[in-house]
Amino acid sequence: MSTSRDLFGASGEVYVPLAERLRPKTLDEMVGQQHLLGEGKPIRVALKAGKPHSMILWGPPGVGKTTLARLMANAFNAEFIAISAVLAGVKEIREAVERARLTRDQYGRATIVFVDEVHRFNKAQQDAFLPHVESGLFTFIGATTENPSFEVIGALLSRAQVYVLESLGPEDLDRLIERGFEAEKVDSTSDARKRIAEFADGDGRRALNLVEQVAQAARVEGRRGADVDFVNQVAQRAGRRFDKGGENYYDQISALHKSVRGSDPDASLYWLVRMLDGGVDPRYLARRMIRMASEDIGLADPRALEVAINAAEVYERLGTPEGELALAECVIYLAVAAKSNAVYVAYNAARAFIAEDGTRPVPLHIRNAPTKLMKSLGYGKDYRYAHDEDEGYAAGESYFPDGMQRPDWYQPTDRGLETKIRERLEHLRALDAKAPKKPAGEGGKGSP
Repeated sequence: MSTSRDLFGASGEVYVPLAERLRPKTLDEMVGQQHLLGEGKPIRVALKAGKPHSMILWGPPGVGKTTLARLMANAFNAEFIAISAVLAGVKEIREAVERARLTRDQYGRATIVFVDEVHRFNKAQQDAFLPHVESGLFTFIGATTENPSFEVIGALLSRAQVYVLESLGPEDLDRLIERGFEAEKVDSTSDARKRIAEFADGDGRRALNLVEQVAQAARVEGRRGADVDFVNQVAQRAGRRFDKGGENYYDQISALHKSVRGSDPDASLYWLVRMLDGGVDPRYLARRMIRMASEDIGLADPRALEVAINAAEVYERLGTPEGELALAECVIYLAVAAKSNAVYVAYNAARAFIAEDGTRPVPLHIRNAPTKLMKSLGYGKDYRYAHDEDEGYAAGESYFPDGMQRPDWYQPTDRGLETKIRERLEHLRALDAKAPKKPAGEGGKGSP
């Protein structure tokens, strides 16, 4: 239950969070995003030209998406209508449309409709904007933390320019944090600001919330300023940004996989620990490493798959944090192991072939013949038992359906164990080439 102390300050004024109090009033007060707001950059050019256009602002939390939309509305002297996709529905969209129409017809003003968390609207709700964006009734600005390619309908994407906003860098955060302490009338050291920036992890809103928390604690304790020890004492560490199921999630998984594939043990360990620190399920990482062992290492080092499976089992037995060491051992092993995607390539080629090919019957000579009837029909006739042949290999024999040419999908590399596998296969193919060809109908159809 809220009290007057929660809602009002000592002077009786309504409490306004520091982040809201410091929300930029002009474009020059914006921190970061100079790739969009700098001289000659697209959004600044649009503002100078006085020609608003529909857009989608895509970026992590706390980087200025809402602020930028409000500043554009002010710059264009446009009515600003904000809709939260978390709370709104088609009813709110219709009300926004009517309000925009009234603003245009009665006052001759343009309208900007800003939709926060636009990815949370379903297809029908997003469709509701299309005719009005098309007619120019209002300028549409959507904000999202998710990849618009997957979360925003194509028709809306085709009518809006996508701009990517970036996490705030150390210098931008330091400037913002210093501004926050000045507003709170509390001194701060550079080390204290740096520590808050680390906690904020690129999120400006989080940075200012932490500044406010530290400043309030300083006033309570009668301190004039805040140093790094005081920041550590006051600010409970917020977890690093890791959106389970969102774009950031898949980006980091991709970074882990590519680091292993690129044989960089330190980078692989970095992304593994980064994801564990962010709260990802270690079991998921274990499953992904099992996949990496098959896809990127394969028969160049078959032990990699065993190591990955063992690491997953160790984690199941020990849990966090003890079991995470086995995952670290595994990811380093995978990174330094010899690499080959020959199995992966061969498997995909075989799948593609089977998907397009007809259903070929199993050749008689390699069919099972458990009954007299089957034997009388020729099942298993002329089958050559490889163990009884020279070198344990039935040279010249074909195990493919009749009439099917050998596809040679599996092409071992010259790395790791596959070097020996390649040599072995080359030797067997040479034996095949020397073997006499069987006449058609004697279990030897097709090219060996």
